[in-house]
Amino acid sequence: MKINLQKSKYVLLLILLPLVGFSQGSKKNTRKPNIIYIYADDLGYGELGCYGQTKIKTPHLDELARQGMRFTQHYTSTPVCAPARCMLMTGRHGGHSYIRGNYELGGFADSTEGGQMPLPENTMTIPRMMKEAGYATGAVGKWGLGMPQNTGSPVSQGFDYFYGYMDQKQAHNFYPTHLWENERWDTLDNPYIYVHQALKPDENDPAAFARFTGKTYSMDKMGEKAVAFIREHKNEPFFLYLPFTGPHVSLQAPDSAVNAYKDKFNDKPYRGERGYASTLYPRATYAAMITYLDSQVGKVWELVKQLGLEDNTIIMFSSDNGATFSAGGADVEYFNSNGGLRGAKQDLYEGGIREPFIAYWRGHIPSGATNDMISVQYDMMATFADFAGIKAPKNDGVSLVPTLTGNTAKQQQHPYLYFEFPEKGGQVAIIMGDWKGVKSNMKKNKYAAWEIYNLKNDRSETKDLAAAHPELAKQFESILKKEHRDSHLAEWEFIDSRMTK
Repeated sequence: MKINLQKSKYVLLLILLPLVGFSQGSKKNTRKPNIIYIYADDLGYGELGCYGQTKIKTPHLDELARQGMRFTQHYTSTPVCAPARCMLMTGRHGGHSYIRGNYELGGFADSTEGGQMPLPENTMTIPRMMKEAGYATGAVGKWGLGMPQNTGSPVSQGFDYFYGYMDQKQAHNFYPTHLWENERWDTLDNPYIYVHQALKPDENDPAAFARFTGKTYSMDKMGEKAVAFIREHKNEPFFLYLPFTGPHVSLQAPDSAVNAYKDKFNDKPYRGERGYASTLYPRATYAAMITYLDSQVGKVWELVKQLGLEDNTIIMFSSDNGATFSAGGADVEYFNSNGGLRGAKQDLYEGGIREPFIAYWRGHIPSGATNDMISVQYDMMATFADFAGIKAPKNDGVSLVPTLTGNTAKQQQHPYLYFEFPEKGGQVAIIMGDWKGVKSNMKKNKYAAWEIYNLKNDRSETKDLAAAHPELAKQFESILKKEHRDSHLAEWEFIDSRMTK
């Protein structure tokens, strides 16, 4: 049979054209989801209404939890600021992370601002990964992993845009003289305040306390810049990291926010006895800072709704570590800030590392869900890669996407979570199902005994069951030896993984 090739090509073209058009249309209308990850600073497990708080109002986060998924066994990677942020950004746990403790450079004064130990050049970070996946990347808040003059600058680590504090010592003051926009100093309308200068023990003059306030509140500037970033990138996929600074002390908040609480808690003045800024109403100010943080979350969420982005935007919220150890006038016992858990910031007990975690994505993440899956912040790299449809770089986490989207049958589980922290005497913790092992004071005793707790029956870690479970101690010891890698800093080394007990 003789075939007319010219005619056949024409017929084939007519058949394929609609398919090509459909394919192009699908690509045009299918966009990778935006991701907004909000990170509180020193917010305890029990400081949101949806996690049992009764004295402090957090209506927006409570509603986000009601419409999304609330996790009950989610953990930070380590219990203080800089290393928690490093492990979040790099997907590494405490035995593998480049930064494992707070390593301060410079001083508190503007002239000596030096930040913390910087991330090395070309570190694979979440923003670098998301940028390679076609996302616009922004960070607004507290960085703590480097400065403009070194390799750790956020714009050198994958962020297209940054606004906020680069040095976490500067973040002790919510009325700073400046914040940073990319690598440019942004002068604010505030005098220089040295927040760690205590007042006289009998000081009651309101003017003395007023010296710790200014005109421009840093969280307002952060909220403003976050909103601007979302507006600018509303027509393309974006990743926005929002490490807000509340409620980390100093206790500082606008009068309008404090006034809502100042007659509720039988407050007595705090005069700087335990560092940080003095305030007439410490409990009211602390509560106000958390409610103010909640209001910033509400503004971000409302904008997402106004721009019609809710169906394509994932909003997540967590905290870098447990509530403070009553520094700076914060009365965390009064507020039951860690929800009855043992320990606080700097501890590998539950109060230092178990965190609130809320995830919301309308139409994709089940509404009103409570999830007890054991998860950790170094899971975020794998999770965000999964949402972006790319392969994650090598990391220590697992993707939470199956759980978040209701497909739990396909969820990979952690055989255990590993925590290693060189501060407060040197600590290690391992969570394996219902069981948890903890070692403390290892700088003094590398062979410190394991404390063993059953978290299912004893979430507050009150009963050490080590004597009844020597087999678990052996398993924990084996995991420790497997997961620890030597650090580049001698002062972060407190484990000799080559030696046996």
